[in-house]
This record gives sequence, structure tokens and C-alpha cells, in this order.
Amino acid sequence: MILSSIILSSCNKKDTLNKAGYSGEDISKDVIIVRDKATKSASVQIFTTGKWSLYSGSSVDNIDFSKPIAEGEDSGLFPLTVTDSVRSYFEVVTDKGKAVLSDRHLPMTGGYNFRDLGGYRNTDGRYVKWGKIFRSDDLHQLTDADLKYLSAIPVVSIVDFRSEEERTLQPDINPASVKTNYPYSISPGNLMAAVTLDIKSLTSEKVEGLMQEMNVLLVTDSACIDQYRKFFELLQNEEDVPLMFHCSAGKDRTGMGAALVLSALGVDEQTIMKDYLDSNTYLANKYAQFKSEYPTLSALYEVKPQFLQAGLDRIKKDHGTIENYLTKVLNVDIQKMKDKYLY
Repeated sequence: MILSSIILSSCNKKDTLNKAGYSGEDISKDVIIVRDKATKSASVQIFTTGKWSLYSGSSVDNIDFSKPIAEGEDSGLFPLTVTDSVRSYFEVVTDKGKAVLSDRHLPMTGGYNFRDLGGYRNTDGRYVKWGKIFRSDDLHQLTDADLKYLSAIPVVSIVDFRSEEERTLQPDINPASVKTNYPYSISPGNLMAAVTLDIKSLTSEKVEGLMQEMNVLLVTDSACIDQYRKFFELLQNEEDVPLMFHCSAGKDRTGMGAALVLSALGVDEQTIMKDYLDSNTYLANKYAQFKSEYPTLSALYEVKPQFLQAGLDRIKKDHGTIENYLTKVLNVDIQKMKDKYLY
């Protein structure tokens, strides 16, 4: 009996040590998985002092701790030998703590703004789960390799916030793993119509004002609210996850959707804004030529803090807090969301 107890205790200790998770100091912002868009080669960028080790697996639950795929000492950029055909997840262990990570920006050849919402730390010290909720731009140019990658996750639901006209012109190409593509069209106001009719008289200030107005409409227009409400219904249904949501650029309708999701998970507004502004980095090449030809319209293809902030401020003005808006208007069960999507 004593021997059995010792063996059981030893096994339990080993399982705890070999279970991926977060502990010690928050080192999640000090380690980044980077992939080259052209070659898809992976590297780890680490900012630390002392020794560190990196382990990997095809899911967070099956990370192989028997041997690190990389190890070193102090800060630097280090190449990784991992496949680009399926998603990899990692555990980094340093003298300060340990953390789970993956490449936030997905290596899509046929897309630009594909991202995982995982890894963000909330105000309670918990972290958003990797591999569950993804945001992206349009999906009509996905390659076979892209589709296989997304199927391996596997993405089972896609929410398309584009208008019916947008979907008809550039229909989504769905990964084989997708069970349902939900056409939850969000078309706030007549922004594009206004731009088209008045393009010669538009100033940069006018365009920026239109973008702020649009973000207010996203959270006040009854049709927009209804689509975001249905979006959250899917997120609260186990069978519809992993889920990807998108629009054309993945920055406005999708940007507000991401901000609301992260708010529901208790992520602070500064972090939410950073995630929102990252679209400028990933979309730079997609719209560079248009912005060069029509500089006064650049704001249509960018994100600025005041755009998202206009929507968030309107929520607070009308409802007191974003949490009130989520629970009372969008019917979000905050606790259920946190239980489902936080480590």
C-alpha cells in the first residue's frame, strides 16, 4: 500500500510538471512565435535573461515535454524546425515562469489578416485559450495548403460579416472541416455609397469621421446588434467551435467583433486596442497600391484608435459598461464565456 502511494504520488507530480499552462511571472508578452509570410519558416523571438526551453505539440494538451525543440540563454531570435502544414502549439519554460503560445498570425498564403485571439492575459490573471477563436479578412483566395492548415485545427464554423453583394462577388472558400458558414451580414449605414458618390470632395478628415460613425453604428444599429448577438450564440455553443469570423479586410466589422469577444473574456481595453491596431501591420501590403493612388481615402483601409474608441465610448454612454451591453443587449453569458475560453 505504501509503495502504491509513492508510485501514485510520483505519477501525479510528473503529470503536473508535464501539463502545459501558465505559472510564475507573466512572460507571455516576452515570447513571440514569428512566421515568414513567404517561406512560412518559424522562429521564436524571446526577451529574457537566463536559460529557457521551448516544447511543442499539435495541440496544447499533447505538447511533448520529453525533449525541447529549442533551448538557449538570454534574448534573441531563434529558428525553429516545425511543420508549416499544421498548427503547432508551444510551452516556453524560463527561470521566471512558463507560458503557452502559438503563432498569433496564421501563415496563410491566400490571406493577410488571419489571427488567433488566444494568449491574451485578462484582468484576473487568466489567459485566452489558443486555437479556439480566429479572426481574418476575406477567404476567397485561400490555397489548398491554406485549406488543409485550417482543416487541421480544425475550424468547424465560419461567420461571414460581409454583405450579400460582397459574398456574391468573392464567395468564401471553406476548409473541408467547416460544418457551417454563417452569413451574418453587417452593413452599417451607406459608407461605401457615400464614398463612391462624393469621392472627389472627400477629405481625410471627412473619411475619418465616417469611420468613427460606422463604429458607432456597429454597436447601435439594430440589424448590426442582431448579427453580433447571433455570433455570440455560436461562441457559446460547444459544437460551433473552433470558429473563425471575418469580413473583407478583417478590421472593422471583425475588429469590433474581436473587441467585444475579448471584453467578454475580461481583457483590458489597452490590450484590446493593440489587437485592433495590429490590422495596420498585416494589411499594409494588401491595400498599399490603393492608398498610394487615393491618399485621402487611406482611412478606409486602416484602423486608428479613435475609430474603435468611438464605438466603445458609445456603448459606455448608453449602457454604463461594456459588460452591461454584452449581457443585456447581446445576451452573453460572461461566466460561461470565461469558463469556456480561459486557461
